[in-house]
Amino acid sequence: MNARERYLEVCDFGQSQRTLKWEFGYWGETVKNWYAQGLPRNHYPLPRKETTTPASSLYIPAWTCRGDDYLPNGIAVFAGAAYWPTQGFPIDTDVRDHLGMDPTQRLVDVNLLFNPMFDVDIIEETDRILKYQDIDGVKRVFLKEEATIPTGYEWPITGWESWNRLKDQRLRLDDISGRFPRNWPQLVAEYRNRDFPLAIGGYPSGFFGTLAHLLGYENLFVWYHEQPELIHDILDTFTEIWIAVFTEVLDQIDADDWQIWEDMSDKNGSMISHKMVREFLLPYIRRVGDVVKARGVRHVHVDTDGDCTSLIPLFMEAGVTGMWPFECTGTVSLIEIRERYPDLVMCGGIAKGAIAAGRPSIDRALEPIDDMLARGGFIPHVDHFVPPDVSFQDFCYYRRRLNDLIEKHGGRFSHVG
Repeated sequence: MNARERYLEVCDFGQSQRTLKWEFGYWGETVKNWYAQGLPRNHYPLPRKETTTPASSLYIPAWTCRGDDYLPNGIAVFAGAAYWPTQGFPIDTDVRDHLGMDPTQRLVDVNLLFNPMFDVDIIEETDRILKYQDIDGVKRVFLKEEATIPTGYEWPITGWESWNRLKDQRLRLDDISGRFPRNWPQLVAEYRNRDFPLAIGGYPSGFFGTLAHLLGYENLFVWYHEQPELIHDILDTFTEIWIAVFTEVLDQIDADDWQIWEDMSDKNGSMISHKMVREFLLPYIRRVGDVVKARGVRHVHVDTDGDCTSLIPLFMEAGVTGMWPFECTGTVSLIEIRERYPDLVMCGGIAKGAIAAGRPSIDRALEPIDDMLARGGFIPHVDHFVPPDVSFQDFCYYRRRLNDLIEKHGGRFSHVG
């Protein structure tokens, strides 16, 4: 089976030979450490340079401001479970090939934000910082030494006036073809003849995520209460844009899932109330979901960090079929979640801190994975990007043990549901 066939089997709780051998990804500093610790260096991961769409190209001005051949410590290097291309991030092949893992899932590269995109504008640059306007209209500051994802400090949506101007100038429904990159015919050929899973949507498109991205979290939380009509108008507009774009995409190719980026939970649970989720997310998820499912997209997955357990039944009510990366917050175990929601596709669930703590800790972290794999619908991997305090030797020990568990359960599980 190729990676696409395996992915669909997992998502369908089918009788696959085995689940996928994927990781979420690694921080740039982690990968650099691993090369020094023995990882064979064949294809050094570097940030993307070409700007195509906001999905694939956000943050490129920051990642490349120290030179084209520099891998920032705080960049993410993707490794299979997280769709790619996104956010200018590079993709790993050296760890994958060394440890016998599967190729990554891909994301359809199409513009789901503003069309035309904003021009990149360098506002201030020193040896320490870069302040700039990105292609999504957000003004950001990038700290060159820390080199983590740039922090927004000024947003393109500041109220009704700016929003109406953006709708008129950059969110029109009469130029959907302008949202496709110049190399779209080449991409269509790749997508049609693929052996990898292919998703629509992805970062930064979500019904909480996009608003937080373009308004800022603080403004969003306030406007839910003070300007709900504005929030609904933003959601209505993007919903119609996404339906139009996805319809055009799915007229030309098929896709394996719709990925919704939310990042709306932390270690304490959801950032907003369930009442707000029902008002500001679920109706819009259903609207888009009805369209894409009618065109053959069977799987709908939500990406949110932190403790997302209270959100699971709400999202499933709206038609979501899977969630990830199931960060280990210490509140509810993977097994408990699986028993409550036997039909939910789950990915992640292995604590990054456990890998850093050494082999006895790794062995303990893998104990529930045996049971999870026996039940199906599960792709195990570290619950976020692997941090630089994880040695290459310990990671190899963890990954080889996990690969052995995956092989052990290939094609054999009992789905309780």
